[in-house]
Amino acid sequence: MSLPEPVRRRLSSFSRTVFTDNNRTGPDSRSDDNLPDNELVSSLPLQMALYFNLCFFPFWWVSSVVMLQLKYPVLPDYYKFILVTIMIISSLIEVIRLYLGYMGNLQEKVPELAGFWLLSLFLQLPLILFLLLNEGLRIQPLERAVHIVFVVFLVFQVVVAFLALKKMVNQLATRFRLREFDRLDNPLPSGRQGGPKTRAEIPWAVGSPAEGIRPTSVGWGSAVRA
Repeated sequence: MSLPEPVRRRLSSFSRTVFTDNNRTGPDSRSDDNLPDNELVSSLPLQMALYFNLCFFPFWWVSSVVMLQLKYPVLPDYYKFILVTIMIISSLIEVIRLYLGYMGNLQEKVPELAGFWLLSLFLQLPLILFLLLNEGLRIQPLERAVHIVFVVFLVFQVVVAFLALKKMVNQLATRFRLREFDRLDNPLPSGRQGGPKTRAEIPWAVGSPAEGIRPTSVGWGSAVRA
């Protein structure tokens, strides 16, 4: 199960706009030499927070539902409607949010992780803060305690997910730039049929003296026999 393609494109565009380091115009040898191309960029702190959040969520949900049932008769009608609506929406958001967080972090998928970050910051966090800070809801001590823990989880995940997204997007941009530089360093001529030839089809790519050209290991240089 994955995000719809239009949503993935929009989240990818959003990630490139927000999390890309625009000061980097090309691969930096001082930092990229120590970063292998297949380095894992998944965030261990984020994964631990997601795991504990997943364990905590059922306890938060049961506590909130029990407290809502106990104080429901004494609440005004509009607060009854607001609380029930928030409980339903926040429960659905939390399931989707945790799923996107696991998928995005473990599989290093930028759109999923960006969706997790947006849901955490702009939907779930304001809803839980409303439940925590609105005294008109007749907040009980158990509710206050579980909401505080939930807010701590959300704030920590927003910060760590932002750093993980920034690192992930910049590594993807670096890989793309390295591929572009590699294509410029090793241009392959086109075949007669209009399609590009592979290295196996090009005699001088494997050291053959055909056509009097011998490439060297230097990036842009090439030696031409007299």
